[in-house]
Amino acid sequence: MRRAPAVAGYFYPEERESLLLELKRLVKFSPEKIEALGIVVPHAGYMYSGEVAGKVYGKILPPEVAVIIGPNHTGLGERVSLFDGESFLTPLGEAQIEKRLSELLLAETKLVKKDKWAHLREHSLEVQLPFLQFLTPHIKILPLCLWDLDLQEIKELGRALAKAIKIYKEETGKKVLIVASSDFSHYEPQKVAQKKDSLAIKEILALSEENLLKVVFSEKISMCGIIPVSVTLFACKELGAKNTLLVDYKTSGDVTGDYAAVVGYGGIIIY
Repeated sequence: MRRAPAVAGYFYPEERESLLLELKRLVKFSPEKIEALGIVVPHAGYMYSGEVAGKVYGKILPPEVAVIIGPNHTGLGERVSLFDGESFLTPLGEAQIEKRLSELLLAETKLVKKDKWAHLREHSLEVQLPFLQFLTPHIKILPLCLWDLDLQEIKELGRALAKAIKIYKEETGKKVLIVASSDFSHYEPQKVAQKKDSLAIKEILALSEENLLKVVFSEKISMCGIIPVSVTLFACKELGAKNTLLVDYKTSGDVTGDYAAVVGYGGIIIY
């Protein structure tokens, strides 16, 4: 099965040349690039969050394989859904599923299930693909769509993912990047969103998935990708991550001028 684009023409341009022009505008290439283990990037429409995402993608060494982890907005499919198909399609072409890495992950944990339903209409993974294809035209991917997990399950999945990546890198020598797709506060006044999101970002920068979960729930931060980010933090630490960098933070209000009810977008590199 080849997964067709669900939000092309809505979240990003549906014509190849228009999309390439938009990506050239959004991706700000840095002269000094970071060999990232993971990144946290937003998944709203490119007009809202594309600038934040583009700055992150422009600061990292292009990966050869990307594990894209996003939240399940539709409620369909398995709790931990690994796309059961051949590829994802975008206006830039076809991104093949990395079958060997998929096999290794499935062997490490029973939490992961092959499934297509969670992915069919989910935008959080899809919007990352054109950025990744812009960096690496023949990128291979491992798409994971997550529903709610408890802390023990987050650690189990993060540990299994890290182990699978280690074995895969030993076998192939390829660069693997974990992409955590998440927006931050939803529909809060600008100052409230900035204050709440700064608390969550502080814990991500400290590489603490446990404190991130605590602060998001205690402060009622409507961060949709908290589970993907928490899994990514744990997996990256298992892979040796010691450093983080906040590349940018903006809200939808910075684009629209409407600060009454904004969505927060943060871009972070883990290395």
